Amino acid sequence: MNSTPDTEQRLIDLEIKASFSEDLLDQLNQIITRQQDQIDALRREVAALRQQMPEAGGPAFRSLRDDLPPHY
Repeated sequence: MNSTPDTEQRLIDLEIKASFSEDLLDQLNQIITRQQDQIDALRREVAALRQQMPEAGGPAFRSLRDDLPPHY
């Protein structure tokens, strides 16, 4: 099979594009993995913060006026 110079160049160009696409896909996979790790860490942090919140029956917000002495 004889390939013309034009066909050979097109094959080379396609190989180059495929190589760049593979590199980009690897980079995107790494980014997604890092983002998922960050999401997991944030979910754990939110869960820990929710456990530190006061009980639902108690007041969720206290004003500084609640702590003023009676003579004010």
